[in-house]
Formats: sequence, C-alpha cells, structure tokens
Amino acid sequence: MNIFERFLTIWVFLCIVVGIALGQIFPHFFQIIGGLEIAKVNIPVGLLIWVMIIPMLLKIDFGALHQVKEHWKGIGVTLFVNWAIKPFSMALFGWFFIKYLFADYLPADQIDSYIAGLILLAAAPCTAMVFVWSSLSKGDPYFTLSQVALNDTIMIFAFAPIVGILLGIANISIPWDTLFMSVLLYILIPVLIAQVWRFLLLQKGESAYQNALAKITPFSISALLLTLVLLFAFQGEAIIKQPLVIALLAIPILLQVFLNAGVAYLMNRQLGVAHCIAAPSCLIGASNFFELAVAAAISLFGFESGAALATVVGVLIEVPVMLLVVKIVNQTKPWYELKVTKSTK
Repeated sequence: MNIFERFLTIWVFLCIVVGIALGQIFPHFFQIIGGLEIAKVNIPVGLLIWVMIIPMLLKIDFGALHQVKEHWKGIGVTLFVNWAIKPFSMALFGWFFIKYLFADYLPADQIDSYIAGLILLAAAPCTAMVFVWSSLSKGDPYFTLSQVALNDTIMIFAFAPIVGILLGIANISIPWDTLFMSVLLYILIPVLIAQVWRFLLLQKGESAYQNALAKITPFSISALLLTLVLLFAFQGEAIIKQPLVIALLAIPILLQVFLNAGVAYLMNRQLGVAHCIAAPSCLIGASNFFELAVAAAISLFGFESGAALATVVGVLIEVPVMLLVVKIVNQTKPWYELKVTKSTK
C-alpha cells in the first residue's frame, strides 16, 4: 500500500479543511465551476472521475472470468452479499438512522438526499482497493481478480436498476436518464477505455504494463483528492453549520461494512471455503467503489447535495475501517481454519 493509500483518511481530512476554506474565500469561482455542465454532467468533475477511475479499471482482467467456476462457493457468497444484502441493508440502515433516529440532528431538506448517497455507495462493489485488502490478508490473487472482474461485469447492468428500485421504494425521485448516463459515463466507457489501453500495453510486454500502472496511479489519487476539494468547497457552509453531520452519516456506513464482512466470512466458513478465498470474499463485500458513488451522486443530485456528502463520508472512513476488517480476518484465521479442517475430514 503506497503512502497515498495508507494515509487516505488524512488526505481526505485535509481536503475537507482546504475545500471548506477555499469555498468560503472564493465562492464565485466555485459557482462558475459548478455551472460548467452538459446534460447535467459537470465537465471538470467528469474529467476528474475518468482520471480517477480508468487507472483502477486498468488492473482488471476480464479474461479471468473463466476462473469463476474454480471458486464457485466463494464467488457465490460474494455475489449474494454484494447484490442481495448490501444495497438493501444500507437502504434499511439509511431509513432507520437518517430518517428516524438522527432526523432531529440533520437538515430536514437533505434527509432523502443523504439516504440516496448511502444507497449509491452500497450499490457499487469495490473494484481497486480490494486488491490491496486481499494482499494484506494473504488472499488468493486469482480468486480476487476473477471476482472483481465478475462484479464489474454485473455492475454495468445491475447498478442503475438496483439504485432506481431502492430510491423508488424510499420515495426519492431521480431522473432515470441521468442515472443511465452516469452508468454509461462512469462505468461502461471507462471500462472500455481501460481494457483497450490494457490490451495495447500488454502487447508491449508485462514490464510496459507495470511501468504504465506505476506512472498513472498517482494521477488517480490526485484526481480523487481534487474532486473532494471541489465537493467540500460546495459543502462548506452546511458542514460549518452542522459539523455533526459527518459523524452521523458514518454510523450506518460502519454498520453496513461489519454486517456484510461478517455475513460473507461466516458463510464461507460454513461452506468449508479456504481462508485465502474467504478473506477477499468478505473484504469485497464490505468495501465500496466510492469513486463511482461520488460521480453518480454529483450527476444525480449536484455538488451541494447531501448525497454527494454521504458518499464522501464513505471515502473518509474507507481505509481505517477496512484495515480493521483485515486485522480481524487475519487474527481469526486459526479459528476459521479449525472449522474448515473439521468439515473436510
């Protein structure tokens, strides 16, 4: 894990401070940036999102999909958690905590928007950082690669319908054309660009591919941080008035992480799956593709929306909470393997 990934929470916190300060000092400048839109897509943010996402998608080998059958139990658990539990549990947590328990402490006009942001966050399974979590937990790299490739393939088709259904259940109206446009701009097109680029690089050899990854990865993190500065420049006024908002939004996200990681870990153990498969299986079920969630929230609800802020809170707590999950998975390996060993005798 490089210095940007290891200390991502610190960088995000600094972006909060810098963004709020700049937003208060240069409000008209950020209003101009916010108005640079075509078909409800903010051009500067759209470009930043591409710079952010494409290097991560460059790591995905869709050729690994043929390996899915070799680890069908672990893959099945991952798919069940990611698509049958995760978005729906987050919608439930959002309703309970944001609309009911914390409603008196949050701005009333942003309640639905906060819930929408949480749903967007949960509907996008992790794509890039899961390789880091898998490595730290000594997960099987081939399983990790195949499950990420499969999840990304499913996400192209399932992200918009799941988000649309859950927002509809929550009585949150969205422009469906903008939602599908977000899928096209921030999933399908970046995937195609990344795969063509990956193919061309690998034609030159593995070393050319690895060198390109090393050079462009810092641009990805830099684009993420710059996007966050823009977001907090717009969110500054609301955060200054109600600084408790970030802490309250973090609670359902944290609960969702531990719920999904725990369910996936226990299901894999019950099925007798090896620990090197169970670890990345539960980690991808717990983490989120927050870059996509941030992009979709901005497109659907705008810079100043509660949805955008909710997805950014996901970025803020991603690294420390996932490192904690990795630590739990590693420390419970003897307990996990005791059950697996007995089941195979």
